[in-house]
Amino acid sequence: MAKFIYNSELCQLRPFQFDDAPSIAFYANNRNVWLNLRDAFPHPYTLADAEQFIARVKSQKPETALAIVHQKKTIGAIGYKIGTDVERVSAETGYWIGEPFWGQGIMTEVVQALTGYIIEKHNLSRVFAVPFEWNTASHRVLEKAGFQLECRMRRSVIKEGKIIDQLLYAYVPHEIGP
Repeated sequence: MAKFIYNSELCQLRPFQFDDAPSIAFYANNRNVWLNLRDAFPHPYTLADAEQFIARVKSQKPETALAIVHQKKTIGAIGYKIGTDVERVSAETGYWIGEPFWGQGIMTEVVQALTGYIIEKHNLSRVFAVPFEWNTASHRVLEKAGFQLECRMRRSVIKEGKIIDQLLYAYVPHEIGP
């Protein structure tokens, strides 16, 4: 089966390549990026971290994380995880993009493209994301991409020593439309 590749004037989504590591390390090594992600995303973020991430992603079958490329530079990542057992009709998505590219519409386009692809490829009934309460930019991305706020998960995570809420957003294609 062919690998997913998405191209537009704004960006490209494609499988990771080993030579993406320096660019990923450069944009990922940013405290403002790290503050909005799970603790499995290291900070500081080194070239070795990027190389290990890419090796892990490339070993997955199918590959469930894609590089976000803008003007031939890899500037971020988006991925998904299919639910298991009774939740196998759902997938969670997560993403990040380098701070110089925030607010340019790139992530909204990327989320829309990947959501449509994984719903069709895996015959899913929903895709969801759970950004931290303070990540209003991510809330806007999801809303612009057609996701709806379903709930506030109160005091559900700890980040940098603070217990905070997450907001659960979901895209349900038969209710929301394309």
